[in-house]
Amino acid sequence: MQVMQVMQVMPGTKSVVPSLIDDGWLLTARQVLSPNRSSRPGNGEVSLLVVHNISLPPDSFGGDYVEQLFCNRLDPGEHPYFAEIAALEVSAHLFIDRQGQVTQFVPFTEKAWHAGQSSFAGRDNCNDYSIGIELEGTDDTAYTEAQYQALAAVTRQLMTVYPSLNRASLVGHCDVAPGRKTDPGASFDWPRYLASVGF
Repeated sequence: MQVMQVMQVMPGTKSVVPSLIDDGWLLTARQVLSPNRSSRPGNGEVSLLVVHNISLPPDSFGGDYVEQLFCNRLDPGEHPYFAEIAALEVSAHLFIDRQGQVTQFVPFTEKAWHAGQSSFAGRDNCNDYSIGIELEGTDDTAYTEAQYQALAAVTRQLMTVYPSLNRASLVGHCDVAPGRKTDPGASFDWPRYLASVGF
């Protein structure tokens, strides 16, 4: 696999950043392919990035339960909450754990099943045109420095490949599914994140 030689000046900077994304895969991420994915419609345009949070079991960190969920391997008998969600077919493009380690489950060229019933700027079905990034966390638990650093680095890389991503298109799950979803929650520092990517 060869690194794409996409070169672009990042917003708010004077540096030129080589892309670390090839064939829809982030070359610096651990790769685990989820079956919960499908083709993007039309020309495969990506114009939205959705930040989520997840913890399994709820309010617990560590372990590989998120990977099990995204790969349809979660044992419903291992925790009472798992019995409610084990049959769900969900995924995200990326998962960033509390240590800032990044795992990719779906290539960016394909649709991850992360947003569910959703709409943004009058356009429904956000999965069709978005990238979903899950942070290991909860709405009311502070995210780690390592997570902010990893998320910012990934976002900058994505912006080199997908020029339609801009300040207005970096949103939370709560923004595309208001009333149904609240993540990434009040604990997510939006000004910090946006400043770290040049806005």
